Amino acid sequence: MRIQYDDMVKEFTRVLIKYGFSEEKAKLSAKLFADNSLDGVYSHGVNRFPRVISYIEKGYIKPEQTAAKTEAFGCVERWDGNLGMGNLNAQICMDRAIELSRTHGIGCIAIKNTNHWMRGGAYGWQAANAGCIGICWTNTMPNMPAWGAKDRRIGNNPFIVAIPRSSGAHVVADCAMSQFSYGKVEEYRLNGKKLPIPGGYDENDEITNDPAAIEKTSRILPMGYWKGSGLSIAFDLIATVLSGGNSVTEIGKLGEDEFAISQVMIAIDPSHFNDVALTDELINNVLDDIKASVPVKENGSIYYPGESSLNTRIENTEHGIPVQEEIWEKILLM
Repeated sequence: MRIQYDDMVKEFTRVLIKYGFSEEKAKLSAKLFADNSLDGVYSHGVNRFPRVISYIEKGYIKPEQTAAKTEAFGCVERWDGNLGMGNLNAQICMDRAIELSRTHGIGCIAIKNTNHWMRGGAYGWQAANAGCIGICWTNTMPNMPAWGAKDRRIGNNPFIVAIPRSSGAHVVADCAMSQFSYGKVEEYRLNGKKLPIPGGYDENDEITNDPAAIEKTSRILPMGYWKGSGLSIAFDLIATVLSGGNSVTEIGKLGEDEFAISQVMIAIDPSHFNDVALTDELINNVLDDIKASVPVKENGSIYYPGESSLNTRIENTEHGIPVQEEIWEKILLM
């Protein structure tokens, strides 16, 4: 089943208005949800939308609230998300980081007390579309064991780096510190597929590629094993120190749901050093060399980070966005 992009935005907007958002905020948030699905990140678009509505019902997301600046020093600012919609707060903060980078070359916003931003890569694309290098990350609830541990005390803490190209074919690396995000694990299960490589533990403490078994234990595997575990801890500490907000540890004390989290948005404006043509040349030389690699499989292709999203965006724009019928029907009834 496929849904046209405009129809998806319309339905998301309708539901968000029903749940207390102004028309302007509802449209902006709805577009961010639909954009994620358009690029093939269904786990943090259409599939996640019903859960977000449940968080509004529980009072974790406050439709009337918006992020606001609380402290500033030069190119670094602290903001409070006031438990507003996570994707709107993140967009506002990345916009501010971009604005600061025009003056200082770099802008850094640390935000506390916000909510799940859905696809973190969206804010990397946002920075790159503005001609900036974008770097951002978030902490989460404790949802992953530290390397060597059984119980979950660290987060999968997604990290994003984006590099702009004037063509719009930006380089965007978007990765959780787990081998797969829980949303991606859920997506594989909903599609009746196994993960392509092991992504977590089963009840026998064995690593597995069975998404249902991983969801049952809630023990996802850090990417790079101890390396992903270490990076997760480091990103959490930086977000906590800069924002003055909740760490993964403190988020875990709030209950079984994830809210009141901390994030960092950084924008760097390369135009202070290079013109656009030089930046493009430097990037294209590297990407052309990488794409000239000899593929392992005959007639295989080598993709740079973000390229697959662009290809999916083109396909879904033309043919519509694939949706799970039961999820879409649930949204229509909201």
